[in-house]
Amino acid sequence: QLQLVESGGGMVQPGGSLRLSCARSGSTLDSYAIGWFRQAPGKEREGVSCISSSGVSTKYADSVKGRFTISRDNAKNTVYLQMNSLKPEDTAVYYCAAVWKPRYGVAGSWCATTNEYDHWGQGTQVTVSS
Repeated sequence: QLQLVESGGGMVQPGGSLRLSCARSGSTLDSYAIGWFRQAPGKEREGVSCISSSGVSTKYADSVKGRFTISRDNAKNTVYLQMNSLKPEDTAVYYCAAVWKPRYGVAGSWCATTNEYDHWGQGTQVTVSS
């Protein structure tokens, strides 16, 4: 069973930064595409960003382009979401998700910000408020 653990959430003032981490304990993430999603109270879950298993492909929602950066460190079995210039509308529970995609070939370049993932973490709260 693949277990994902998010960390790095918290409360920050508008304009501030946070770095979220998505880690898998006990095994590797290097054959998995990873997506970050968020859900604010009363709203549907939305895709924020994704990164392919090879790391070659990344995608971002229009609402976070230029402010968020996704990256991965396969040696540490961790995917990061660097969030800068945070806005109150970024407040949400953030989830990471994984789907198996071998690193080589077409699969290694795949990622999506739609719900095509098999494994989900428990989420970490991000609150942007003055």
